[in-house]
Amino acid sequence: MKMIDQLTQAHRELTDGTRKVVVLRRHYDAEVEDVWQACTDPDRLSRWFMPISGDLRLGGKYQLEGNAGGEILRCEPPSLLKVSWLFGPDPGFSEVEVRLAAKDGGTLFELTHTAEPPEEFWGQFGPGAVGVGWDLALLGLALHLAGGEKVDEAAFHLTEEGRAYILGSTRAWGEAHRASGAPEDVVAATVAATSAAYAPEEGS
Repeated sequence: MKMIDQLTQAHRELTDGTRKVVVLRRHYDAEVEDVWQACTDPDRLSRWFMPISGDLRLGGKYQLEGNAGGEILRCEPPSLLKVSWLFGPDPGFSEVEVRLAAKDGGTLFELTHTAEPPEEFWGQFGPGAVGVGWDLALLGLALHLAGGEKVDEAAFHLTEEGRAYILGSTRAWGEAHRASGAPEDVVAATVAATSAAYAPEEGS
């Protein structure tokens, strides 16, 4: 599997209002039940995403190791999972919804992240701040479903393939930002800032 090819498998959308809505949609060559289990079983999640703990049922609280936590708002196996997605001391509004549907012998996967980020944060990074992270997660899921190993996130940006994937993702989110009506200079600045954050030059 060529990692860079996984970028073109996904369709990206941005709705830019008071609440920012980023959407990632792609097809996986795996049964819906398999994708659902990969997204909800703690052991499998740790193999492609990150370790999770908590009361993993409707209305329960979860915590991803070193990352977001929140409440499980909706859980309708094997097609719909919705959680609050809170990180930091003042997270504001943030929810993630995953929808799965059988299509073309596999699974149509759609992830929607709706949030109210601080204006200064959005102004600096735009949609790539969360979008690149989700692109990396969807790559991890693709590798997992194909029987591959999780990439080394700490060093991924230092590999030729990893750097190409990350920079391709920042550009793709720049296109989604432009399509939402953002001015060209804003798009260029946010793509540059996001690229530097996710794929810093070695030694910087």
